[in-house]
Amino acid sequence: MAAGHWQQLWGATGLGLSRGALVGRFAALRPLGLLLPPQPRPLVLPLRGAAGDGDLESNPFFEKYQSKIQELRRFNPDVFESRMEQRSQIKKEPVGHSKQIDFMKLLEEKLKESQYGFTKNKTLDSILNVEMMKKRKAEEIAQIWKQYFSGEDTVYAVIPGKIFDLMWKRIQDCPTFLYALPRKQGYEFFVGQWSGAELHFTSLINIQTQGDTASTQLVLYHYPEFREEKDIVLMTAEMDPRFLNVTEAQCLASQVQLFYATDRQEIYHLVEQFNHQPDEFKYMTVISELEQSRLGQELRPQQDPPSVA
Repeated sequence: MAAGHWQQLWGATGLGLSRGALVGRFAALRPLGLLLPPQPRPLVLPLRGAAGDGDLESNPFFEKYQSKIQELRRFNPDVFESRMEQRSQIKKEPVGHSKQIDFMKLLEEKLKESQYGFTKNKTLDSILNVEMMKKRKAEEIAQIWKQYFSGEDTVYAVIPGKIFDLMWKRIQDCPTFLYALPRKQGYEFFVGQWSGAELHFTSLINIQTQGDTASTQLVLYHYPEFREEKDIVLMTAEMDPRFLNVTEAQCLASQVQLFYATDRQEIYHLVEQFNHQPDEFKYMTVISELEQSRLGQELRPQQDPPSVA
């Protein structure tokens, strides 16, 4: 399915906007922070410097995590030094080296912990009266869902049952994927991990610097209560505003459809590779598909129009 079709499912303002293992494989990106240049190109990754915190400071997103890193260094110096040593060892490994299995276990354990600013057991009943809604048509439920979030700064969607069924089948086999968020300097990577019907996003640098204490920064909640009778699944989100705004959250949410609900097998194959053949996974192809879909265009820096002589 083309991205444009999915975009029609999101709310009224700006695609659903209301008003308002891995660590090892990608450690070679340190000289570029965790960024790649905006245009796909052959990747050249010269390593520089020792594997100290100077490498982290070169990351354009270091300031967002600086307080946590300093806290770790001050109160748990042994853990900090251990992680820096791990970075030093990772640096010696080939780019294709993967510790994804260990990383996925780390994420599964992390999702059991309490998350900053997120609602525990966020049920559909806590948002609307499910029994009353069952008496309404699917179109009415979709309109009510849209109106409910019209004054909220969040992301939401009404997903056709057939699309969600395809996604759900693939999620069972491939629960984790790497997403790219356009930034002024390039791209920031986020890891998306499914836990039941919740999709948790965490930035790669957050995981790299915080390890098993890295917190979720965005959660997409999917509600299949109306799937059988109304053929729709409702979705909404919560985000940590210290790290993501609504437009950025929208971009990540739209990429879920791009990679999991596509009818182009070669695109979904990237998800399969990431989960089952990590050594063959090429993260540059994620950026390539993102640019072709034109998702996140509003996050990219605007170029000045050419001057007229």
